[in-house]
Amino acid sequence: MNVATRGVTPGKTRTCPHCKAAILETLSICPGCLHHLRFDQEAAKRQVAATSALRVEGIIRHPPLEEAWEYFVVIAVRNDRGEEVTRQVVSVGALQGTEKRTFTLSVEVMPPQSAAAPKPAPANGTKR
Repeated sequence: MNVATRGVTPGKTRTCPHCKAAILETLSICPGCLHHLRFDQEAAKRQVAATSALRVEGIIRHPPLEEAWEYFVVIAVRNDRGEEVTRQVVSVGALQGTEKRTFTLSVEVMPPQSAAAPKPAPANGTKR
């Protein structure tokens, strides 16, 4: 039984077996490591139909002749009441003279999962 044939709660998560990230149960490709998780044509079509609701990109350049800078990247998500739902440090590092880093944040949204139609019974009356 694949995910498309059983009821799935929107937002339900599981762990990617490759990178161990928490991902949506309905995904067939991990958005973190891009490994394929299962063959499910409906889930793949739905994931391809995802659109970018938000994309922000920025570059930090370290000025020459200054001491190294340390950095940390924090992502926080808040609900409609302004309450913090999650907060994670996703990367840390250092910039030496004349180095640069590009940071990109994107939020993808997908159409709702449609319920799969039940398979028709065989014409000869035998059970599967």
